[in-house]
Amino acid sequence: MILNPVILSVTTMIILCLFRLNVIFAILIAALVAGTTSGMDPSETMRILISGMGGNSETALSYILLGTLAIAINSTGVAALLAKKISKVVSGKKWILAILVAAIACTSQNLIPVHIAFIPILIPPLLKLMDELKMDRRGMACALTFGLKMPYIVLPVGFGLIFQGIIRDQLLANGLNVKLEEVWKANWILGIAMLIGLLFAVFISYRKNREYPDKPIGEIEVEISEKMELKHWYTLIATVVAFGIQIHTGSLPLGAIVAIAFMLVTKVINWREIDGLVSGGIGIMGLIAFIMLIAAGYGNVIRETGEIAPLVESVVGIVGGSKLMGSLTMLLVGLFITMGIGTSFGTVPILAAIYVPLCLELGISPAGTIILVACAGALGDAGSPASDSTLGPTSGLNADGQHDHIRDTCIPTFLHFNIPLLIAGVIGGVLF
Repeated sequence: MILNPVILSVTTMIILCLFRLNVIFAILIAALVAGTTSGMDPSETMRILISGMGGNSETALSYILLGTLAIAINSTGVAALLAKKISKVVSGKKWILAILVAAIACTSQNLIPVHIAFIPILIPPLLKLMDELKMDRRGMACALTFGLKMPYIVLPVGFGLIFQGIIRDQLLANGLNVKLEEVWKANWILGIAMLIGLLFAVFISYRKNREYPDKPIGEIEVEISEKMELKHWYTLIATVVAFGIQIHTGSLPLGAIVAIAFMLVTKVINWREIDGLVSGGIGIMGLIAFIMLIAAGYGNVIRETGEIAPLVESVVGIVGGSKLMGSLTMLLVGLFITMGIGTSFGTVPILAAIYVPLCLELGISPAGTIILVACAGALGDAGSPASDSTLGPTSGLNADGQHDHIRDTCIPTFLHFNIPLLIAGVIGGVLF
C-alpha cells in the first residue's frame, strides 16, 4: 500500500510544501509522480493534468473578479468604516473576533450559501483591526476553515444538504439502506471534534500576540470617513447585489461583474480606476486562482491513474476482522485521497463503493458506516494545499502579503481539525 501511486504522490506534495517549494510546483511534481509510478509517460500525465484544469475554471475566474470587487469596495472606505464598527463589538478581545468570523463563515454554507465568496470582501478590511489586536492570523485561518467545513458535515441545509445527500445516495447505491436524517444525526460527533479543534486553536495554540508590519492592500488610495456617505450605501448595495445574483443564478462571476458595473454606474468608482482595480484583484487573488486550476488538473491525474480503488481495497487485507484497525485504516486512506483531490464532495463516491462492503464485513453499524464515510471524505479538506477550504482563507488573510498558505493556513488547519476528526471518526466507527 505504501508504494501505491496515490500515496507516493500525495506524500511528495506534502514534503515539498513543507520544504517551502512553491505550491504550484509541488502540485505539478506530485502529478508527475502519480503519473509515472502508475505507468503513464510524463507527456501523457501533463496532457491529463491540463485537460482537467477546466474543472475549476469558474472558481478561478470567480477569485479574480471577487478580488477586483474586494479592491473596489476597499477603495471606497466603507469596509474600513464597517471594520471600526466591528471593533466596537469586539471590545479589544481577539477571541470575540475569531468566533464572530467563524459564525459568519458558517452562515456562508447554509443561511446565505455563498461559500468562499465573502472572504475577499470581508477579511482584507479586517486585517488592520487584527493587527491592532496583535492577532495571530493562524487562529483566524482556523476560524474560517471551521466555518467552511463544519456546517456541511453536520447541518442538513445549504451545502450540507448536498454533501449529506451524496453520502445517503452512495450508501444506498452500495447496499446500505439509510435515510437522510440518519446522516446528520450520526455526524454530530464530527462537528463536536471540529469545535474542539477551533477552541484549542483560538484559546491555546494562537492566543499569544503576533505583530505584523503595517502594509497597504492593493494600490488604490483609501479615504476613510467617520460616517456613512451615499457612496458607502451604494457600495453595500453592490455587495448585496453580488451575493443575490450568485444565490439566484449560481454564478459567482456574474454576481461580481454586475456589482462592479453597478459601482461604475453610480460613480462609486471611476472608469479610469478599472485597470488599477483589476491589477489589485489579480495581485491578491491571482495566485490562488491559478492554484485552483492546477489542483483540478492534479485531481484528474489522481483519478486517471486508476490506483484509488486498489488503494482502498488493500485496506481489506490489512485490517483482518478488527473494527478499530479497520476504522483507522479507512480514515487514513481517506485522508490521503482527499489531500490529493482537495474535495470532500468528490471523494465520497470513490470511497463508498469499497467502504460499505468492508463495514458490513466488519460488523460496523449503519451509523458507524455513515461516520466513517463522512469523516474519510472530509479528512484532508482542511490542510490540503489544493482545497478551497484552505485557499479561501489564505486569499483574504494574505491580502497584504503577510500570510503564508502552507505554514499559516494548511499546517494549522491540518493539525487542529484533521487530528480531532480522525479520533472522532475512529470512536464513531467502533462504538456507534
